[in-house]
Amino acid sequence: MKRIWQRLSKREKGLVVATLGIIVLLLGRYFVLAPLLERREWVKSQLEIQPQLLEKNLRYVGQRTEIMAGLEKARAELKAIEPSLLTGDTPSVIASELQQTVQGLAAKEGTQVITTRVLNPEAMGSFTRIPIQLEISGQIDQVANLIKGIESIDRLLVISELNVRSLFTPVAARGAAGTPSPQQNLRVSLIVSGFARGQAPAPSKEERQAPARGAPG
Repeated sequence: MKRIWQRLSKREKGLVVATLGIIVLLLGRYFVLAPLLERREWVKSQLEIQPQLLEKNLRYVGQRTEIMAGLEKARAELKAIEPSLLTGDTPSVIASELQQTVQGLAAKEGTQVITTRVLNPEAMGSFTRIPIQLEISGQIDQVANLIKGIESIDRLLVISELNVRSLFTPVAARGAAGTPSPQQNLRVSLIVSGFARGQAPAPSKEERQAPARGAPG
Protein backbone atom coordinates (compact mmCIF):
# COMPACT_ATOMS: atom_id res chain seq x y z
CA MET A 1 0.00 0.00 0.00
CA LYS A 2 2.92 2.34 0.80
CA ARG A 3 4.51 1.74 -2.62
CA ILE A 4 1.19 2.29 -4.35
CA TRP A 5 0.68 5.51 -2.40
CA GLN A 6 4.15 6.76 -3.35
CA ARG A 7 3.53 6.08 -7.02
CA LEU A 8 0.36 8.21 -7.01
CA SER A 9 0.53 11.77 -8.21
CA LYS A 10 -0.43 14.67 -6.01
CA ARG A 11 -3.77 14.99 -7.77
CA GLU A 12 -4.52 11.26 -7.40
CA LYS A 13 -3.64 11.39 -3.73
CA GLY A 14 -6.08 14.25 -3.27
CA LEU A 15 -8.83 12.25 -4.95
CA VAL A 16 -8.14 9.23 -2.72
CA VAL A 17 -8.23 11.38 0.42
CA ALA A 18 -11.47 13.06 -0.70
CA THR A 19 -13.04 9.66 -1.44
CA LEU A 20 -12.05 8.28 1.97
CA GLY A 21 -13.42 11.41 3.62
CA ILE A 22 -16.76 10.99 1.85
CA ILE A 23 -16.92 7.32 2.89
CA VAL A 24 -16.17 8.25 6.50
CA LEU A 25 -18.90 10.91 6.43
CA LEU A 26 -21.43 8.48 4.99
CA LEU A 27 -20.59 5.82 7.56
CA GLY A 28 -20.76 8.38 10.35
CA ARG A 29 -24.15 9.60 9.18
CA TYR A 30 -25.52 6.05 8.88
CA PHE A 31 -24.14 4.59 12.12
CA VAL A 32 -23.93 7.68 14.33
CA LEU A 33 -26.04 10.60 13.16
CA ALA A 34 -29.15 8.63 12.08
CA PRO A 35 -29.50 6.76 15.42
CA LEU A 36 -29.02 10.04 17.28
CA LEU A 37 -31.73 11.73 15.24
CA GLU A 38 -34.07 8.80 15.77
CA ARG A 39 -33.38 8.87 19.50
CA ARG A 40 -34.06 12.60 19.54
CA GLU A 41 -37.39 12.17 17.76
CA TRP A 42 -38.36 9.35 20.15
CA VAL A 43 -37.54 11.50 23.19
CA LYS A 44 -39.50 14.36 21.71
CA SER A 45 -42.56 12.18 21.09
CA GLN A 46 -42.32 10.76 24.62
CA LEU A 47 -42.21 14.25 26.07
CA GLU A 48 -45.38 15.03 24.16
CA ILE A 49 -47.17 11.77 25.04
CA GLN A 50 -46.24 11.42 28.71
CA PRO A 51 -48.23 14.47 29.92
CA GLN A 52 -51.29 13.14 28.08
CA LEU A 53 -50.84 9.67 29.62
CA LEU A 54 -50.39 11.22 33.04
CA GLU A 55 -53.53 13.28 32.64
CA LYS A 56 -55.43 10.19 31.46
CA ASN A 57 -54.20 8.11 34.41
CA LEU A 58 -55.10 10.86 36.84
CA ARG A 59 -58.56 10.97 35.30
CA TYR A 60 -58.94 7.20 35.83
CA VAL A 61 -57.74 7.53 39.41
CA GLY A 62 -60.33 10.23 39.98
CA GLN A 63 -63.04 7.94 38.59
CA ARG A 64 -61.93 4.91 40.61
CA THR A 65 -64.94 5.04 42.91
CA GLU A 66 -67.33 5.31 39.99
CA ILE A 67 -65.62 2.46 38.13
CA MET A 68 -65.68 0.18 41.17
CA ALA A 69 -69.37 0.98 41.73
CA GLY A 70 -70.12 0.07 38.10
CA LEU A 71 -68.18 -3.17 38.46
CA GLU A 72 -70.10 -4.14 41.59
CA LYS A 73 -73.38 -3.33 39.86
CA ALA A 74 -72.43 -5.53 36.90
CA ARG A 75 -71.53 -8.39 39.26
CA ALA A 76 -74.85 -8.02 41.05
CA GLU A 77 -76.75 -8.10 37.76
CA LEU A 78 -74.91 -11.25 36.67
CA LYS A 79 -75.67 -12.88 40.00
CA ALA A 80 -79.34 -11.92 39.66
CA ILE A 81 -79.70 -13.66 36.28
CA GLU A 82 -77.84 -16.78 37.44
CA PRO A 83 -81.08 -18.67 38.36
CA SER A 84 -82.49 -18.00 34.88
CA LEU A 85 -79.59 -19.73 33.09
CA LEU A 86 -79.95 -23.19 31.59
CA THR A 87 -78.20 -26.01 33.40
CA GLY A 88 -76.72 -29.30 32.27
CA ASP A 89 -73.51 -31.28 32.06
CA THR A 90 -73.19 -31.18 28.26
CA PRO A 91 -74.52 -29.03 25.40
CA SER A 92 -76.83 -31.86 24.32
CA VAL A 93 -78.37 -32.07 27.80
CA ILE A 94 -78.84 -28.30 27.93
CA ALA A 95 -80.35 -28.24 24.44
CA SER A 96 -82.68 -31.12 25.38
CA GLU A 97 -83.90 -29.16 28.40
CA LEU A 98 -84.50 -26.13 26.20
CA GLN A 99 -86.42 -28.25 23.67
CA GLN A 100 -88.65 -29.70 26.37
CA THR A 101 -89.33 -26.25 27.83
CA VAL A 102 -90.32 -24.69 24.51
CA GLN A 103 -92.34 -27.71 23.42
CA GLY A 104 -94.20 -27.64 26.73
CA LEU A 105 -95.10 -23.99 26.14
CA ALA A 106 -96.20 -24.83 22.59
CA ALA A 107 -98.45 -27.65 23.80
CA LYS A 108 -99.92 -25.38 26.47
CA GLU A 109 -100.91 -22.76 23.89
CA GLY A 110 -102.34 -25.35 21.48
CA THR A 111 -99.72 -25.01 18.75
CA GLN A 112 -98.15 -27.97 16.97
CA VAL A 113 -94.39 -28.45 16.89
CA ILE A 114 -93.53 -29.85 13.46
CA THR A 115 -89.73 -30.03 13.68
CA THR A 116 -86.95 -29.03 16.05
CA ARG A 117 -83.23 -28.77 15.42
CA VAL A 118 -80.33 -28.04 17.76
CA LEU A 119 -77.95 -25.41 16.36
CA ASN A 120 -74.30 -24.91 17.19
CA PRO A 121 -73.66 -23.30 20.59
CA GLU A 122 -71.84 -19.98 20.63
CA ALA A 123 -69.33 -18.95 23.29
CA MET A 124 -69.97 -15.46 24.66
CA GLY A 125 -67.27 -14.75 27.22
CA SER A 126 -68.01 -16.77 30.34
CA PHE A 127 -71.42 -17.78 28.95
CA THR A 128 -72.60 -20.03 26.14
CA ARG A 129 -75.60 -19.35 23.94
CA ILE A 130 -77.57 -22.53 23.19
CA PRO A 131 -79.91 -22.04 20.20
CA ILE A 132 -82.59 -24.36 18.83
CA GLN A 133 -84.71 -23.94 15.71
CA LEU A 134 -88.37 -24.90 15.68
CA GLU A 135 -91.11 -24.98 13.08
CA ILE A 136 -94.58 -24.72 14.55
CA SER A 137 -98.13 -24.42 13.26
CA GLY A 138 -101.06 -22.66 14.90
CA GLN A 139 -103.53 -19.84 14.80
CA ILE A 140 -102.52 -16.22 15.22
CA ASP A 141 -103.53 -15.90 18.87
CA GLN A 142 -101.89 -19.23 19.73
CA VAL A 143 -98.59 -18.24 18.14
CA ALA A 144 -98.72 -14.80 19.77
CA ASN A 145 -99.31 -16.37 23.19
CA LEU A 146 -96.45 -18.81 22.60
CA ILE A 147 -94.02 -15.99 21.79
CA LYS A 148 -95.23 -14.08 24.84
CA GLY A 149 -94.79 -17.18 26.99
CA ILE A 150 -91.24 -17.77 25.74
CA GLU A 151 -90.20 -14.20 26.55
CA SER A 152 -91.90 -14.13 29.97
CA ILE A 153 -90.78 -17.53 31.30
CA ASP A 154 -88.50 -17.63 34.33
CA ARG A 155 -85.65 -18.78 32.08
CA LEU A 156 -83.54 -16.30 30.13
CA LEU A 157 -84.77 -17.14 26.62
CA VAL A 158 -84.43 -14.95 23.55
CA ILE A 159 -86.14 -15.26 20.14
CA SER A 160 -83.37 -14.26 17.74
CA GLU A 161 -85.12 -15.11 14.47
CA LEU A 162 -88.77 -15.33 13.44
CA ASN A 163 -90.21 -16.19 10.02
CA VAL A 164 -93.99 -16.39 9.53
CA ARG A 165 -96.09 -17.81 6.69
CA SER A 166 -99.86 -17.45 6.57
CA LEU A 167 -102.08 -20.39 5.60
CA PHE A 168 -105.87 -20.23 5.12
CA THR A 169 -107.90 -23.39 5.60
CA PRO A 170 -111.70 -23.85 5.54
CA VAL A 171 -113.46 -25.01 8.72
CA ALA A 172 -116.67 -26.97 9.23
CA ALA A 173 -118.65 -23.99 10.52
CA ARG A 174 -120.41 -21.94 7.83
CA GLY A 175 -120.87 -18.21 7.71
CA ALA A 176 -124.07 -16.26 7.29
CA ALA A 177 -124.00 -16.72 3.51
CA GLY A 178 -123.72 -20.51 3.88
CA THR A 179 -120.11 -20.69 2.70
CA PRO A 180 -117.23 -22.15 4.73
CA SER A 181 -115.50 -19.52 6.88
CA PRO A 182 -111.72 -19.47 6.32
CA GLN A 183 -109.47 -19.98 9.33
CA GLN A 184 -106.05 -18.35 9.31
CA ASN A 185 -103.24 -20.63 10.45
CA LEU A 186 -99.60 -19.69 10.66
CA ARG A 187 -96.50 -21.72 9.86
CA VAL A 188 -93.73 -20.21 11.96
CA SER A 189 -90.00 -20.90 11.96
CA LEU A 190 -88.17 -19.43 14.93
CA ILE A 191 -84.82 -19.68 16.68
CA VAL A 192 -84.96 -19.69 20.47
CA SER A 193 -81.75 -19.23 22.44
CA GLY A 194 -80.99 -19.93 26.08
CA PHE A 195 -77.82 -19.20 28.00
CA ALA A 196 -75.62 -21.37 30.19
CA ARG A 197 -72.40 -20.96 32.13
CA GLY A 198 -69.07 -21.86 30.57
CA GLN A 199 -68.04 -22.76 27.04
CA ALA A 200 -69.40 -25.80 25.25
CA PRO A 201 -68.25 -27.67 22.14
CA ALA A 202 -70.45 -27.95 19.09
CA PRO A 203 -73.10 -30.69 19.14
CA SER A 204 -72.73 -33.74 16.97
CA LYS A 205 -74.63 -34.30 13.73
CA GLU A 206 -77.08 -36.61 15.53
CA GLU A 207 -77.78 -33.94 18.14
CA ARG A 208 -78.45 -31.30 15.48
CA GLN A 209 -80.96 -33.62 13.77
CA ALA A 210 -82.90 -34.52 16.93
CA PRO A 211 -86.54 -35.38 16.07
CA ALA A 212 -89.43 -33.28 17.31
CA ARG A 213 -91.33 -34.30 20.40
CA GLY A 214 -94.13 -31.73 20.27
CA ALA A 215 -97.73 -32.43 21.10
CA PRO A 216 -100.40 -31.77 18.44
CA GLY A 217 -102.50 -28.63 18.92
